[in-house]
Amino acid sequence: MNLRRSPAAFAAALVALLIALAGTLTGCGADPQASAGGADGEKITLRVGVIGSGNRLTGPVGYLHSRNALVPLLAGAGVGEVKVFSFPNGPDLNQALVAGELDVATYGDTPALVARGAGQPTRLIAQAAVGLDAAIVAKKGGPGSLKELAGRKIATQTGSYMHRYLLGALDDAKVKPQEILHIYAPDVEAALERGDVDAAAVPAANVEALRKKGYPVIDTLAIDHPRYRGTSATVVTDSFLDAHPGFVKIWQAAQNEATRQAKANWDDYLAFAVSVGGFPADIVRKTTLKEQLPDTPFTDEGLALLEGTKQFLVRQGFIRKDFAIDDWIAPGARG
Repeated sequence: MNLRRSPAAFAAALVALLIALAGTLTGCGADPQASAGGADGEKITLRVGVIGSGNRLTGPVGYLHSRNALVPLLAGAGVGEVKVFSFPNGPDLNQALVAGELDVATYGDTPALVARGAGQPTRLIAQAAVGLDAAIVAKKGGPGSLKELAGRKIATQTGSYMHRYLLGALDDAKVKPQEILHIYAPDVEAALERGDVDAAAVPAANVEALRKKGYPVIDTLAIDHPRYRGTSATVVTDSFLDAHPGFVKIWQAAQNEATRQAKANWDDYLAFAVSVGGFPADIVRKTTLKEQLPDTPFTDEGLALLEGTKQFLVRQGFIRKDFAIDDWIAPGARG
């Protein structure tokens, strides 16, 4: 993947990829029971894609899995094992989904929406996080406001909720940058230090880590543009859902229990978040918020943010064909 591809080119490439690989959904992913590993009561291996590293689930569901408590809750759907596959960002995860290599994915709303708009056969079954924050951090001695980003180079993870926030913030300020570069959040500091970019939109934890090192924060998502806050999306492939129609309710119940346990054992949950996130404990405590973890699979706030993000992506041309969120949600997933 070209890490310095423009947003428009990246969107076009993603759409082309989805079209080109659509046939694989009737190839390696055509037999969901075979790919998942189960039929006639045999236990299946659930393949879950996430954003991160180390092939570990994050969030409350990851917390439950770390305590060996997730699989028993999924047993009613025939799940005997959960295999986790990590990807650096959403578009990469989408490639695995379209190739039939995953059954479930839990990641940011923006890449999930883009994939659905390109015709990827998924169903939305939950939002595990609502109100995700981010900020725009500038290089030292660099721009001091959004207006000063005109004609500058800005980095973000293309296709992420941070990317959607960045585009929205720049649009609101009527600012046209020279270029938006695709750089993974962990690599942003080096790019800022070298002067390769003038600013970057990164997630909340990265923001705090950079702030501690003296990089100025010139715009904050939750404060300056709350309607652009991110949400997560948990999706299941149509083929897997056809083979396991009871899966949705069982996953949702597991997510609800995971959130309950995380909130009831908050210090323990934060310790888990430190272990999987790679950030110091003080940053994790500051950026991991109970109010971002909904107690139900869907909330009015989460769906409103999702709809706003979808509409923005349609206007920007990142979503090829508009669709209704209600039509994307799996049957029976909203009760």
